[in-house]
Amino acid sequence: MTDAFCLENKTALVTGGASGIGAATCRELARAGAQVLVADLNLAAAETLASELPQAKAVAMDVTDAASIASALRSMNRLDILVNNAGIGLVGDITRTSEEDFARVMRVNVNSVFLVTQAAFPLLLASRGSIVNIGSVAGLVGVKQRFAYCASKGAVLAMTRQIAVDYPKEVRINCIAPGTVQTPFVEGYLEKYHAHEKEKVRADLVARQPIGRLGTPEDIASLVRYLCSREAEFINGAVISIDGGWTAA
Repeated sequence: MTDAFCLENKTALVTGGASGIGAATCRELARAGAQVLVADLNLAAAETLASELPQAKAVAMDVTDAASIASALRSMNRLDILVNNAGIGLVGDITRTSEEDFARVMRVNVNSVFLVTQAAFPLLLASRGSIVNIGSVAGLVGVKQRFAYCASKGAVLAMTRQIAVDYPKEVRINCIAPGTVQTPFVEGYLEKYHAHEKEKVRADLVARQPIGRLGTPEDIASLVRYLCSREAEFINGAVISIDGGWTAA
């Protein structure tokens, strides 16, 4: 641990913390000195990760259920950092998106940010804490065949800015907008929709990032750590793309 971007004596909660960007974020925040709460629907996976980290604890949480969230937070007397990372995707344009699927994406990607943030807000106000929402470039630009996903990530971006306007001195809240990141999320997409041409589609995904590679979970986790640190105290209400140049092209 170095003095730069140090999070010693901070307590952090990461939703969807057991895999992908969430897991990398838990590792990075722990490396920075924070006590990390790994919140996930998959408690076994969260416990496995927590056992590998100093000062970490696994927490069972369904981010779409207010009672589950309240139960997870009940034993907490302090929270300095909240990372709203849990989310799902959906492929389909507006004509191929059912009402049920649209509602499910909004429930997991949007309602969860509202529910978890609202429940954690008293603790975050008490600590003058930091919130980082994991959005997507899909909230900034149109992505083909991602109608519901784009809508949900646009909402995450808007909620971030709105809370920053209402509470500019009480908490800090920022949104990270990743491009395509090499995670189980992406592997699941390839397996479900392109099992017969995975490598071709993977190459297309890489080509979409001008830098010439997919992002890594660690790329995103490093930015989360920075945004939660003392060095980032002047950053509030920001939406920061980390996409290999995708949205600049």
